[in-house]
Amino acid sequence: MFGYDIGISGGVTSMDDFLEEFFPVVYERKHKAKEDNYCKYDNQGLQLFTSSLYLAALVSSFVASKVCTKHGRRLTMQAASVFFLIGVVLNAAARNIAMLIIGRILLGVGVGFANQAVPLFLSEIAPVHIRGALNILFQLDVTIGIFVANIVNYFVSNIHPWGWRLALGLAGVPATMLCLGSMVIAETPTSLIEREQLMEGLAMLKKIRGTDNVNAEYEEILHACEMARQVKRPFRNLMKRSSRPQLVIAIAMQVFQQFTGINAIMFYAPVLFQTIGFKNDASLLSAVITGIVNVLSTVVSVVLVDKLGRRFLLLEACGQMLITQVAIGGVLLVNLKSTNELEHGVAVWVVVLVCLFVSSFAWSWGPLGWLIPSETFPLATRTAGYAFAVSSNMLFTFVIAQAFLSMMCHLRAGIFFFFAAWIVVMGLFVIFLLPETKNVPIDEMSERVWKRHWFWKRFMDEEEQDKKDSV
Repeated sequence: MFGYDIGISGGVTSMDDFLEEFFPVVYERKHKAKEDNYCKYDNQGLQLFTSSLYLAALVSSFVASKVCTKHGRRLTMQAASVFFLIGVVLNAAARNIAMLIIGRILLGVGVGFANQAVPLFLSEIAPVHIRGALNILFQLDVTIGIFVANIVNYFVSNIHPWGWRLALGLAGVPATMLCLGSMVIAETPTSLIEREQLMEGLAMLKKIRGTDNVNAEYEEILHACEMARQVKRPFRNLMKRSSRPQLVIAIAMQVFQQFTGINAIMFYAPVLFQTIGFKNDASLLSAVITGIVNVLSTVVSVVLVDKLGRRFLLLEACGQMLITQVAIGGVLLVNLKSTNELEHGVAVWVVVLVCLFVSSFAWSWGPLGWLIPSETFPLATRTAGYAFAVSSNMLFTFVIAQAFLSMMCHLRAGIFFFFAAWIVVMGLFVIFLLPETKNVPIDEMSERVWKRHWFWKRFMDEEEQDKKDSV
């Protein structure tokens, strides 16, 4: 649902029928032969169509945090699908920009609720030895959504004049699947115990573990829930010194995920490929190719994350992303001027470099940006902390979505060097500040990770005092 939405907006905003109806200024500019290559899509209204979803998701994630704690992960997912379905209807039937934007905002509320509940749900039901792989299935589904959206864009772009309506309307398919699926899945034992449904929680734990021998894990969850219950104000608790490591890591992972430049490339892949000279069909087909690479590379992460660990994948990707961003920037700097088109061979190399960039992101910062925050917070601040992570992601997704086409107009090829500089910062952050969380039970993070880290342990000395203060 989330992935389809990321992928569909870039294709729709490059379709002539859509631009002619809602953004005639951009349509005119696109078809002027002498229009500046880097600036033809620079339009704040067009960018708002894409980015309004993320602003709505940012705000709604805090509401979703409360719903998640009070009513459970399952109900939060049901609410997400309802918001999403209403948004889909408004978008597919849009007669004016207001309907389009309101529809996108409702889709954003759905995304905020779903992104809050799903990774927590996965982390809480997963056995510790496959928690990373199971959680990354969330990101794998996001990439499959992007890939499906790219294929839909490719086929509907030649259906005139309502192909774009079909593209936006098909978002209702994953939303319906989520709605029906959330009615049959089980609630997590942690959520049941947290809401004082102890017998149901114990029964569910036995069911999902496939054994009656769950007393140790049940006691661990019960203890975590009792500690969490003593915390009356989880958001205020997040501001305490002992919550600093998890909060900084969660927000930094989300911010850095966006400043790799990935969403700029995935949102606007069709537009980007048109900018460097591919015609409409070819640009959408190039986006399909990057979508395939995205899915396959995420599978690599599912296989390797619990074997090689989180840090290894992140650092390898920093090297690969840095090389590819600098190379893309260099090729465009030398070859793409304001009004020419790239030679076919050079344009193909740009697509290859984009694929290499996407692959390294897809087995590292993509899935791990969601996995690491979902597994590091103690239960007392888990939904509140994760709300900060989701909202940080949406805030910076909004910033990049709203600014990318304008940045490309003003920075030109330099935009790729801008993202490359951020990748250097990310690599240093992982080396010095990100501890390894592979194979550590979720409720033992504090003792086994944070209290042993060379930098973060100084914040954990006050944890016991903080617990007393919060009671």
